[in-house]
Amino acid sequence: MVDPRTAALTGLTTAEVSFRVETGQSNAFHESSSRSAWSIFRANVLTLFNAIIGGCFLLLLVLGKWQDALFGLAALANVVIGSVQEFRAKRALDRLALVHAPHATVIRDGMESEIAGSDVVLDDLLAVRPGDQLPADARVLRSFGLQLDESMLTGESDPVDKLLHDELLSGSFVVAGHGLATVHRVGGDSYANQFASEAKRFSLMRSELRSSVNRVLRWITWSVGPITLLLLNAQMISRGGWVDAIRTGLWRDAAVSAIASVTAMIPQGIVLMTSIAFAVGALKLARRQVLTQELAAVEGLARVDVICLDKTGTLTEGEIVFDAVHPLAAEQPQGWEQVLGWYGVQPDANATARCLAAAFVEYPSDAPRAVIPFSSARKWNAVAFGDGPAGSWVLGAPDIVFHPASHPAMAAQLTEFAAHGRRTLVFAYSPEPFGEAAAGAAELPDGLVPMMLITFREQLREDAAETLAYFARQGVQVRIISGDDPATVAAIAREVGLDAPDGVDARELPEDDDALAELLETSIVFGRVTPQQKKRLVLALQSRHHTVAMTGDGVNDALAIKTADIGIAMGSGSPATRAVARMVLLDGRFSHLPKVVDEGRQVIANIERVSMLFFTKTVFATALAIAFGVLLMAFPLLPRQLSLTDGLTLGIPAFFLALLPNTPRYNPGFLRRSLSFAIPAGLVIAAAITTYTRLAAAQGASTSQLGTGATLLLGILGLWVLIVLSRPISRVKAAIAGAMVVGLVAGFTVPFVRAFFLLVDIGPTQGILTAAVAAAGVAAIEIVRLVRQRILRGPRPDPDPDHRV
Repeated sequence: MVDPRTAALTGLTTAEVSFRVETGQSNAFHESSSRSAWSIFRANVLTLFNAIIGGCFLLLLVLGKWQDALFGLAALANVVIGSVQEFRAKRALDRLALVHAPHATVIRDGMESEIAGSDVVLDDLLAVRPGDQLPADARVLRSFGLQLDESMLTGESDPVDKLLHDELLSGSFVVAGHGLATVHRVGGDSYANQFASEAKRFSLMRSELRSSVNRVLRWITWSVGPITLLLLNAQMISRGGWVDAIRTGLWRDAAVSAIASVTAMIPQGIVLMTSIAFAVGALKLARRQVLTQELAAVEGLARVDVICLDKTGTLTEGEIVFDAVHPLAAEQPQGWEQVLGWYGVQPDANATARCLAAAFVEYPSDAPRAVIPFSSARKWNAVAFGDGPAGSWVLGAPDIVFHPASHPAMAAQLTEFAAHGRRTLVFAYSPEPFGEAAAGAAELPDGLVPMMLITFREQLREDAAETLAYFARQGVQVRIISGDDPATVAAIAREVGLDAPDGVDARELPEDDDALAELLETSIVFGRVTPQQKKRLVLALQSRHHTVAMTGDGVNDALAIKTADIGIAMGSGSPATRAVARMVLLDGRFSHLPKVVDEGRQVIANIERVSMLFFTKTVFATALAIAFGVLLMAFPLLPRQLSLTDGLTLGIPAFFLALLPNTPRYNPGFLRRSLSFAIPAGLVIAAAITTYTRLAAAQGASTSQLGTGATLLLGILGLWVLIVLSRPISRVKAAIAGAMVVGLVAGFTVPFVRAFFLLVDIGPTQGILTAAVAAAGVAAIEIVRLVRQRILRGPRPDPDPDHRV
């Protein structure tokens, strides 16, 4: 039934609705997926890197050399882990939605009817009532105490009064009053859907580890082609030339040798080890109720130097609680506690009044004589009792119930409470109870006297102050970015230990990006910030080369959380925010973040150590391929022999080293530090194997002896690099290195292992030569370590010898 006061508003006709549906002006919105499955498959499978590895793998199978194709397993694992990670992110984004309104009430042809939210069309007349969620953007035509909760969209925690011509945003909820509104944006043009569309844009977080490894992979991938041709030519010539090698079938051995060099050049294991380290870190955090939605997020927080916090849900619990009463009169009328208790238990009490129920558990046994309910327009309510607590009682906004100038003492207290972030109501009394007639007129009772001020506060999280103190000790700057009043936010920031003398009103932010970035360097608290401004603030910090984390729980935080280097959502937050966050604190405990930082630092420090192992292999394999290609020498190592040394000096120990405790502070320059050891150490190993091969060949060593000697030499030098990068040596590290030495010995002594890897007795002459070259190589690697350590330390003492080996 149409409200008689709005009977003249008949809404659209059936014909007008049909026309709008046919012309695409309905609220139906079917956005394409955030990222197609094909694009994920293409990005992870159809790459030049995989093409090279896959081609080598298939060629070895065709040649019947499956024993030499073990490297294909690591490549397959890399593809699976990368694809699963991105499919998980895709599913989370595809589920993102801000509007969940299944139904909407519209007036069409003068009749009120309920339809699906997707069937709303442009210019529809909406009837909105408490509990409704706006399905589309609209403007108010009639308002009868209409109040909306826009906290999910804007961060404003208080209900917002909506008057004539005010805009109603899709996704907001009606909490009080009712009204009529005309739809002016639908479908993809609505606020909620535009917001969701921007949040759905797929992006992997910026990871220095991942980008550095990918850079090295690109360098190697593009150099593989010419180096392979150079080495293949050398292998064919060393086997009698191209014509004879093809005629005799020795081209197969030449191809296997070239493949051995190619696969050794590509550090595919580091991608797998990085993914494993991230995954194990994510599992550890999951046990602490921290959900990692992107593996690299474990690294991300360890690099953060600025963390942006939303007040509600992060520093505070998001709930208003009773604080205290502050008497203004010398004596209080009898029964005032029961009246406050009555206010707290009323069915239509707002959130602030409901806080009184816990503090004042008694209320009058008699029914009130008259009631004036709360109205957002009046900002006060009143009750009159004839018996017990006789008289009229008013609870409301102090500046509305009383003029501040008439009560200077009260005004001074209000200023003080506001500075401390307290919300304040005045409790007033008149000895004469008003009646039903006065209640109908909704006028303040005569003879009111202010009895007391009642303050309310937001419930602070117990762990907020301690966690912020941790970040201060770690040199991580904090910025509070909220949709609430800046004075209130600044007061709460001071309560949790931040030096925040005042807050910046976002309505006065400079338009110039450089000026905004400069303001962010000096100011801590920002209030009245819109979702788009939150994103802009994050971008401004990033423009100053900060690594930014953003926490929050509302949809208004989603864009900033997605834009930040690492976004962290509270488990109780909106689905949209959780969908775009890199991490979710499932139990909402802010105190988990220090553990996340420690886990990230362990990952970074250990992956840096492991990367030096893999990059050293890449350098020596590349240098070895070039040297043997230029010198036209037969490559001595088979792929299976390289798999043996890789497993003992790289794969197995790297797995354990990547998981050991290790929490030094993060320093930029991961790739520079890694290559500063890997390049000279790799060149030493390449020079040692080249020298050994030339000398052994000159002494008449057979092809099998050359391969065995080169494998032993590579194993010894590889193990020494492992020992160097494990310093300082702990019991666990010593056990790992010892086990690898035992494994190497077993590889050369256990019969069936020797047979599989084609290892033979090299004799005393070759044994002495191998030992001599190995000793020279070990000495050269030690010199590399000492020179590098001195260069990295520079004039300052090294604060982290375990991290910078």
